[in-house]
Amino acid sequence: MNIGDPIKTTVEEIGKVLNIKNVVGEPIETDDFTLIPITKMGMGFGVGMGEGKDETGKGAGASGGAGIEPIAMVMISKDVLGNDGVKIMSFKTPDLLTRAISEIGNAAVKIMDKDQEMIKEIYMKKIAKKREANELKK
Repeated sequence: MNIGDPIKTTVEEIGKVLNIKNVVGEPIETDDFTLIPITKMGMGFGVGMGEGKDETGKGAGASGGAGIEPIAMVMISKDVLGNDGVKIMSFKTPDLLTRAISEIGNAAVKIMDKDQEMIKEIYMKKIAKKREANELKK
């Protein structure tokens, strides 16, 4: 008996389950939103083989298990464009670290937005000064 046969069969079956569509679900269209379900998947498997002292005492086996849990829904508004139109609704109560990371991420996005506004403002002022200088030269 070849130990590779049960392993190969088990891995092939797990490969069928390991699909991105099982983690990031198919989009669901509503009048106002596109909803994308997000899940968490866990799985494990084991294989074994043994034999006795004679030809009648051989055996092999393989087993596996999987679990899937919905954890969030991505909500994309059809009416609001850009980052403001995308929300993530978590189905889990976040722990302290997760909340902190989320808040840091939100703060970083706000800082980047403000930086972009400031850069645009500085750029527009420079353009205005150049136009003024060109007008004075004429």
